[in-house]
Amino acid sequence: MQTHVGLVRHTNQDAVGAEVEGGLFVVCDGMGGAAAGELAAHMAVQIFLREAHRGGPDRGSVIANAALVANREVYAYAQDNPRLRGMGTTLVALSVGVNVPAKANTIPLAITHIGDSRCYRFRGSTLELLTEDHSLVGEQVRLGEMSEEEAAASPMRNVITRAVGTAAEVEADLLRAEGLEGDVYLLASDGLTRDLSEKEIAELLELNDASLETAAEKLVQAANDAGGGDNTTVVLVRVGF
Repeated sequence: MQTHVGLVRHTNQDAVGAEVEGGLFVVCDGMGGAAAGELAAHMAVQIFLREAHRGGPDRGSVIANAALVANREVYAYAQDNPRLRGMGTTLVALSVGVNVPAKANTIPLAITHIGDSRCYRFRGSTLELLTEDHSLVGEQVRLGEMSEEEAAASPMRNVITRAVGTAAEVEADLLRAEGLEGDVYLLASDGLTRDLSEKEIAELLELNDASLETAAEKLVQAANDAGGGDNTTVVLVRVGF
């Protein structure tokens, strides 16, 4: 895990958390002035891990519900503190199955997200985006009204359509997947993907495949070398039996 304030921002409003033994990983990217975004992100990480730790037979439902609880509690806190109203955060989280039988060929995974922080899968030498940005330009791309290149350059790319804590209720997307031995999953705030192309990210992952810690450091450094226009947070998780 790596997080960096970048070269332009004065504070880091990203937050990251993990419960490695439980196979839980989460990244949040806060928004709001007067440190409200930083608070929202850190609150969401703590609440998410607390709720997801409770467990249950369906890990996907557990982590999606944990994201919704984080939304309710962050929103309620802001309502009780007028100077914080409007604060919010993105959230992307990964649950990796633990105690998987040795004879299994795959490992069950679940991903939940709200906002435009992303989850990618790096398998072999191919990087695949698994989440869909909850953003204005993301929706326009999916509708065919804008290209990926136009979206990357759009002045509206900061406008997200879902966030944790900005409304009493929010919808959390949930994806279930089967991980293969050696798969690497990348959780990242948009500071990474705004400054680096997916091709550049894949090349850095391939070059530093032996060490995920080094790969995370290289990704953050590359984002800063490309301008460091935002906070950048990276979590890399390798699937293994």
